[in-house]
Amino acid sequence: MWKKRILALIILILGAGIACFVFKSEPKLNSNFENQNSFFKHSPFRLGLDLSGGSHLIYKADVSAIGAGEVSNSMNALRDVIERRVNLFGVSEPVVQIQEGGFVSGGEEKLIVDLPGVTDVEKATAMIGQTPLLEFKTEAPKDQPQQLVVDENGVAKVDVSQQFVGTELTGRYLKKAILEFDQNTREPKVGLQFDDKGTELFAQITKNNVGKIVAIYLDGAPISTPVVREEITGGIAQISGNFTPTEAKQLVGRLNSGALPVPITLLSKQTIGASLGDNAMNSGVKAAIIGFLLVALFLIFWYRLPGLVAVLSLCIYIVIILTLFKLLPVTLTAAGIAGFIISIGIAVDANVLIFERVKEELRSGRTITDSVSTGFSRAWFSIRDSNTSSIITAIILFWFGTSLIKGFALTLGMGVLVSMLSAITITKIFLSAISFIGESKFARFLFSSGLSK
Repeated sequence: MWKKRILALIILILGAGIACFVFKSEPKLNSNFENQNSFFKHSPFRLGLDLSGGSHLIYKADVSAIGAGEVSNSMNALRDVIERRVNLFGVSEPVVQIQEGGFVSGGEEKLIVDLPGVTDVEKATAMIGQTPLLEFKTEAPKDQPQQLVVDENGVAKVDVSQQFVGTELTGRYLKKAILEFDQNTREPKVGLQFDDKGTELFAQITKNNVGKIVAIYLDGAPISTPVVREEITGGIAQISGNFTPTEAKQLVGRLNSGALPVPITLLSKQTIGASLGDNAMNSGVKAAIIGFLLVALFLIFWYRLPGLVAVLSLCIYIVIILTLFKLLPVTLTAAGIAGFIISIGIAVDANVLIFERVKEELRSGRTITDSVSTGFSRAWFSIRDSNTSSIITAIILFWFGTSLIKGFALTLGMGVLVSMLSAITITKIFLSAISFIGESKFARFLFSSGLSK
């Protein structure tokens, strides 16, 4: 007989523990606690660019030299390289996303980079701009027409860049770069080691160009133009370009941090100030608190004891969803907070449906225990159908929406799923524990005064 009451007590204790975790793990709420050697300090909320401030960069990726079937892989490699690069600079939770070519983007492949906390746009672009584009080019066919360019002094010269043509071998296939020194001259060099695919491409290039130049380009400029003496099958190459030791070491670090698989061009840049982000954050949190308090007052006023139970269930729902936001983690944006607030309303809707069904059962003369059990069973189908439609909507928005819409859809979908758990299980356990008191006049009064009028 006491099992449901004990279970309800356990849920309350667990809910209080989860709430403590949410509070203690947030540095802004507990600045003294974050300095302690504790698990809590590793789990702050991940805030989006619109809430924390920072830089928003959009790059165009030139995939014209890549086959249609390799565009997706190249863009994924580009995203990984940029993420690795900005992580080296200590940027907190950078977000790098691919915007595939389509009608909305004009058919261009784009890369969107959000750098929270980096409000200096020049610094942000320098972080990414320093990532080198490594290319291997072979001599152009002799029958290819020469092009002339006019320098700043008005002198016409042959365009040297037209003397070489690109190959499939780029920094995308680079496994690692190391600093080496010539045993005789002590001249610094950069050694390259390719992965399996790069080794295969390099062997084919050297085989087809014995006695010819294979130029090594870095960021569009030739830095080494060695002549191939024989086929090289080991997947190892050297770059010698009259480097100083410092320059060679810097180049090794840049190549190991990730050579770009495709060239990129900065299309737009935007800075969101920290104060603007704080205002958006404060406004969103304030709206969530006010909305929850108004909903709680309505539930308690209209449904009284069951309404109070619903408020406790909603509190547990909120701390559960906030904990998921921290642990997954979910990047919270202003739109994401809006989705979370809407999910609270959906959770309330489920409780209202349940209470109305329980009210009908009480009016028919059933006992409190039977009314609660039957009311939940009858309300389940309506809750299931309404929440399923909301989840489907969230999935569609997340699948087809932009990054802003995806943040809204993710928090909304997660909120709906967790709200079903809180309404169907937690609220039912609490009500069952209370209704298990019996059919005393006082118990009947508490339920009937809130539900049967």
